[in-house]
Amino acid sequence: MEIKTVSVIGLGYIGLPTAAVIASRGMTVIGVDVNQKAVDTINEGKIHIVEPDLDIVVRSVVTTGNLRATTQPEAADVFMIAVPTPFKEGNAPDLSYIEAAAQAIAPVIEQGNLVILESTSPVGATEKLAGWLKEARPDLSYPQDVGDSADIKIAHCPERVLPGYVLQELVSNDRVIGGISKACSEKAVKLYQTFVRGECIITNARTAEMAKLTENSFRDVNIAFANELSMICDKLKINVWELIRLANRHPRVNILSPGPGVGGHCIAVDPWFIVDSCPDEAKIIRQARLTNDAKPFYVINQVEQVADQFKRPVIACLGLTFKADIDDLRESPALQIVEELSAKNVGQILAIEPNIKSLPGSLVEKNVELITLERALEIANIFVVLVDHKQFKAVDKALFASKAVIDTRGVI
Repeated sequence: MEIKTVSVIGLGYIGLPTAAVIASRGMTVIGVDVNQKAVDTINEGKIHIVEPDLDIVVRSVVTTGNLRATTQPEAADVFMIAVPTPFKEGNAPDLSYIEAAAQAIAPVIEQGNLVILESTSPVGATEKLAGWLKEARPDLSYPQDVGDSADIKIAHCPERVLPGYVLQELVSNDRVIGGISKACSEKAVKLYQTFVRGECIITNARTAEMAKLTENSFRDVNIAFANELSMICDKLKINVWELIRLANRHPRVNILSPGPGVGGHCIAVDPWFIVDSCPDEAKIIRQARLTNDAKPFYVINQVEQVADQFKRPVIACLGLTFKADIDDLRESPALQIVEELSAKNVGQILAIEPNIKSLPGSLVEKNVELITLERALEIANIFVVLVDHKQFKAVDKALFASKAVIDTRGVI
């Protein structure tokens, strides 16, 4: 069956770029999101998130009629679910968004449809999705019951893109595709081959789920090593940035950069999905999470010690996002640090974040002020570098000579 219409459920940082790229290949794409404002913005040919060049692609495919957004699911050949998968209390996975997506599309799915779960998920989530669809639409058959002959094909294909480079990586990266049956995988591959230049590698759903969690857990463990090393180097009065550069000259050593913690919707979340599934076995993965989660408090303690040396500390915090040159504040250790500092009343707190226009409510309530770096250089006596934005890297470092600087990113 030829794929003509694709419905993307969830028009956030992954769903919208995916919808736009598929629409640019000439297919009809129906984007679905519960946020009416986001839907209206997209239908105007505009975007509600920051991602380089995405506005150009969205404007083009909305103009041609290939992409349309709505709050209510409609019939389609393929349904791609790209909703959040955060965690609940105790770091247990929260699958409520996936379950809600399943319930939303259930009334409109038809025999021959393919449902793909793109949301990063704990092992077994794709099977749960299949179960929720079966419960809502028992008149159709599913691959967990009848295999390849099922009316509805279901597969998991985790996104593997880097914010800031999403459009390029959606096309160039290899994709791991795991169907609940062989026929599910094969149908999913046909869709991805319409816009992916990388290789589409087939496995089963559980392995595909675990592959994404493994990739991010590997990076989390490496960053935890770097963060622990940075604290050791502080105590031993060694420049950690120079040390890592020297160590990485070894042909088989590749230590990542330390920072104020680990943020974002993947690396700071995904390892807990493995820990939740296998709490007794995932010892290193758990410890890496604990090490990285503790790093913001180490930075806060450093700031407090420096602030004690000033009669009137004015603390300029450079960056709020979870990584450089994006507007995404999700799971951001930089934001957490600024929130904690403002709550502790260690001094006047200034925020410098070139990628957002207004502060989140948690900072507004604490009288944190969003200002320019130029203004901060005039009035602040303490600088805390939390994100290595290009604007910060470009500043003349001599301007900080008379300031107290805590640099968690090696920028200054």
